[in-house]
Amino acid sequence: MSLWIPVTIAAATFQTVRFMLQKSLSSVKLSAAGATFARFAYSAPLAILGLIVALQITDLSVPPLSAKFWLFVAIGGTAQILATVCVVALFKQRNFAVGITFKKTEVIQTAIVGFMILGDSISFGAFAAILLGLLAVLLLSKTPGGDGAWWHHLTNRASQLGLGSGVLFAFSAVSYRGASLQLGDIDAWFRALVTLAAVVTFQFISMWLWLLWRDRAELRAVWETRRTGVFVGLTSLGGSFCWFLAFTLQNAAYVKALGQVELIFSLMASTLVFHENITRREIAGIALLGLSILVLVLAI
Repeated sequence: MSLWIPVTIAAATFQTVRFMLQKSLSSVKLSAAGATFARFAYSAPLAILGLIVALQITDLSVPPLSAKFWLFVAIGGTAQILATVCVVALFKQRNFAVGITFKKTEVIQTAIVGFMILGDSISFGAFAAILLGLLAVLLLSKTPGGDGAWWHHLTNRASQLGLGSGVLFAFSAVSYRGASLQLGDIDAWFRALVTLAAVVTFQFISMWLWLLWRDRAELRAVWETRRTGVFVGLTSLGGSFCWFLAFTLQNAAYVKALGQVELIFSLMASTLVFHENITRREIAGIALLGLSILVLVLAI
């Protein structure tokens, strides 16, 4: 079994737990921006510490960080911040499993963004998977109990947040792979660690400055919820390192496709932890999106 496969499954597991913690934070104490900042506030120090430890116990050194590397870091880091805010806000609109499913349109969109930025080709089978995934999104875009034609519901807040987070996560995934590839021919795990430390540091500083300017009370709230926030940071660090390592080892579209296992984890969390009801329409949409991912995996 290729290393990127278990690493990706581990990343999906960490990410599901992190989103569960962020959902709890956003519903009790923090805003969407605050719950997002909590992730970086408690993971950035750990990522930097991990890099320092790695430098001390190995003979490795940080390679030159080019302007192109930092451009990828800035694009990916900003896109991930905005995408995470969208997902946390989405949790207040729809249930946990469907929120994650909307976010998971990133898989289909990653294939498109990868073609646009890195020149990855899209086969006929992959194009068919994209169309199938769009049909799944149409099923999920209608608010339960809503009336009217399907296209009316594509403009509701849940749909906009979900689709927006998908394309933003797609740009972040491709950018992170692009950043790691700028570090030259060094060990994959070390490339992932250097990229991770750079990204979370950028995200921490940029979000801290934003909240310091616009909402200082939210900074205090993040500190007051530190008992849960620390676990958000730990799960974020574990998940991010696994994602970055997987992106270093394999094409982002492959990684994101396998990452759809998170759908199963999120459905379990929705029903077993949050005790939320899943409608037949939502189950059908999740199943259809899962089928589209399977087709995409077979096509690429």
